[in-house]
Amino acid sequence: MKKIFITATNTDIGKTFVTCKFLKEYASKGFRVGAIKPIETGVVNGVFLDGGKLLKLQKELNKNLKAITINDVVPISFELPAAPFIANGLKEIDLKPIFKTINKFENLCDVLFIEGAGGLYVPINKDYFMIDLIKDLRVDETVLVTHCDLGCINDTLLSKKALDCYALKNSVYFNCRNGDESFKQISKPYFDIIALKSVVQ
Repeated sequence: MKKIFITATNTDIGKTFVTCKFLKEYASKGFRVGAIKPIETGVVNGVFLDGGKLLKLQKELNKNLKAITINDVVPISFELPAAPFIANGLKEIDLKPIFKTINKFENLCDVLFIEGAGGLYVPINKDYFMIDLIKDLRVDETVLVTHCDLGCINDTLLSKKALDCYALKNSVYFNCRNGDESFKQISKPYFDIIALKSVVQ
């Protein structure tokens, strides 16, 4: 099973949107697809805003996943919409449920998309960050989703530098939303010359 991690330069950049795009694209090519969000915060009254979307879509795309539940898709969740370590009251989070749920998907998928929470240096534990989880999961590739607003050059290069320093194979996708029309003039020319050209519409 191939594992692809979806991260971003910050929160609310479009990780779930991009993950759903990838699920549909790979499924259209005949792959059995699945997706999990190892940790989701801001889960109030049992409503998983991101995990719920992933659960619904992958069940539509992969008949092998009919028995998968929201607790498989999101093995760790918290009510407080904050970094996991803070959402857990500054207490250590046991990460074993994440590895257990990945093992459950092993024989059900050809490709598993793993959606992170926030950006790369969101603390999961005091000295353990999202980027450390990516490394420990031994994923095949990391997709960095970035924005198209002014400032995206700095944000993108900082996150890409971190991935490169961790020796994590990565690609960059720009999630250009309505109102980002200035991207082509203000930021895209730089990305073009350094060959970062993947854009999600």
